Amino acid sequence: MKLVSTNNKSNIVDLKEAVLNSLPADRGLYMPTVIPKLKESFINDIEQYSFQEIAFEMAKTLIGDYIPTADLKNIVYNSISFPAPLVKLNDQIGILELFHGPSLAFKDFGAQFMSRLMAYFTKGEGKELLILVATSGDTGGAVAAGFHNVPGIKVAILYPSGKVSALQEKQLTTLGGNIYAFEIEGTFDDCQTIVKTAFLDPDLKSGYNLSSANSINIARLIPQSFYYAEAYKQGKALGDLTFIIPSGNFGNLTAGLLAKRMELPIKHFVAATNKNKIVPDYLHTGEFNPIASVSTLSNAMDVGNPSNFARMMDLYGSTWNNIKNDITGYWYDDQQTASALREVYDKYNYIIDPHGAVAYCAAKEYLADKKEFGIIIETAHASKFKPDVERILERKIEVPQRLSILKDKSKKAHFLKNSFSHFKAALIETF
Repeated sequence: MKLVSTNNKSNIVDLKEAVLNSLPADRGLYMPTVIPKLKESFINDIEQYSFQEIAFEMAKTLIGDYIPTADLKNIVYNSISFPAPLVKLNDQIGILELFHGPSLAFKDFGAQFMSRLMAYFTKGEGKELLILVATSGDTGGAVAAGFHNVPGIKVAILYPSGKVSALQEKQLTTLGGNIYAFEIEGTFDDCQTIVKTAFLDPDLKSGYNLSSANSINIARLIPQSFYYAEAYKQGKALGDLTFIIPSGNFGNLTAGLLAKRMELPIKHFVAATNKNKIVPDYLHTGEFNPIASVSTLSNAMDVGNPSNFARMMDLYGSTWNNIKNDITGYWYDDQQTASALREVYDKYNYIIDPHGAVAYCAAKEYLADKKEFGIIIETAHASKFKPDVERILERKIEVPQRLSILKDKSKKAHFLKNSFSHFKAALIETF
């Protein structure tokens, strides 16, 4: 498998370099030089395959012979060890539950796969890898769980102070061991900027083997494509399938586009955002105008300059007419989000999280005059946003045991000003 920078088509590397280095020096993002097609027989008979078998077929198609079959199968089967069930709300809308992994978020798929892939690439090299990751909520918890106590790897997680839920913060700051948390006085975009700057800093590049576990790393996107195929398997009999995706940094949607390019039969995508509506605005006007992110109920989507937009443009050749044929964008405010959360509970006795509630708004709007079946990507368990969900629904909700045990654990994090120089000094002091 060969990959190329979105900023320089002559900058071609192999999978190992792309995964371990995360970002090319030209500030682009890595994309496959060729996106291979799934076998028609596999798509036609997909109901006969388990989720692990589907994931392996997707991985094998993308990666080819770069990793020996037995090793790749081991990586995939140990990563995709929890289900992604499709739950029907009604005859036109279903919910793909992606919160059955260790951190109760969809990013568990990417983090589990990436940790095993990186461990495979670094085995026996005797060089410690330092993972830098910025999180708006769920990425940090998934990465912490996925990489905890993985030999030869340490993880530095940057998160915006006061802008993640209490349980999300506990997931980032209580594991200890090889997991280190940095609480930044700023926004997610500030954390992401610090991480990107670190990869280009000569001192850090020469002193550490740096990599990233954000969706800027192609190893996050590859496994996220797997559950689109699993969803297609479960929804195939329901008609043409449209995916409604709550979106922040747009890695999840980009993974869906990757699956579609592999010829998985997906009718359409709907990008659902909160007030950080940069991509919906682009889809309506053709102009991409990043903003300073604003805080909302759906905090994991509070991204004002989504990194993966560059990959979306790469897939479509920066052609607005093409991209808006495949993707429709909507945005909703907190009041609409809360109303949707109540509606889903009152109508269907289903507790959706705030991000899924944004997608539910978009599903209703988009599907109003369509005959397609809409699949909402439910990215996290509602209990991760317990105070807001309980306030909105005016009822108590259960917290799964693997989250509830965190409440009595002590937070440990380095509090830093929003400054790369401060972070750099703290990183050097810590590691």
